[in-house]
Amino acid sequence: MTQATPPVLRDTDKGHSLARHYPRVLRIDPHSHTWAQVLYAVSGVMWVEAGHEALVVPPQRAVWLPAGTEHSIHMMSDVEMRNLYFHERSIGHLSARSDVFEINALLRELIASIAEHEEAQTRDEDYLSTAYRLAMLELEQAPRSSLRIPLPDASDRRLDALCRAVIDNPSNAISFEQHAASVGASVRTLARLFTRALGIGFAEWRRQVQLAVAVSGLAEGRAVSTIARELGYLPSSFSDMFRRELGAPPTDFDPHATLAASAALKS
Repeated sequence: MTQATPPVLRDTDKGHSLARHYPRVLRIDPHSHTWAQVLYAVSGVMWVEAGHEALVVPPQRAVWLPAGTEHSIHMMSDVEMRNLYFHERSIGHLSARSDVFEINALLRELIASIAEHEEAQTRDEDYLSTAYRLAMLELEQAPRSSLRIPLPDASDRRLDALCRAVIDNPSNAISFEQHAASVGASVRTLARLFTRALGIGFAEWRRQVQLAVAVSGLAEGRAVSTIARELGYLPSSFSDMFRRELGAPPTDFDPHATLAASAALKS
């Protein structure tokens, strides 16, 4: 695993940016920053764990991480990352908890432009100050995304082990009974733990993980039939589940568009 190293930020800065390329399957260990962070991938899909949630971040989405938020990142594909860091004095009215929001064309260009200007030999402070303010205004108005997966407290080893096993292999081919046996707990006990700790049942939770994996695969250009088979579905039943949950069939779903635009597509 690779541990992220945040940039050195000056107290007088309104913000700072970071541009990096990360290969598929690389994992960045849990860490935090003293500044608030916008975690954004120009291309690629990230699985970000913050608090007791996994936040799935395909293109056109970004993660808001308040200062001090411990988080880890798993690259589900090759990722071109562009991050913004905001001083606590300039974070506006953004949430005090982690969030996922959609990136429109203006915000995407602002993030790219800020990164380009900061990489240049001469740092244009007036331009960057204005760009950061505009970016913050856009972030405050950005629609929030629903691609969030609740995670259990690691203190319950059985539930945590089951959830990690499903994240590693969310296929329907592995039954709840098989998962229960692998962690040494009864089906009844695990069902009760799921409802109490996560607020939803096992089947619904696994569907959320499957949708995250599916969106990642679509963003990489993989065939719908291949994704369906890997998740233990027939292509037709997978398409029905995908449409029911995200509002559009996988053949029409555009992971590079906003969720609202994708859901507006007709089969």
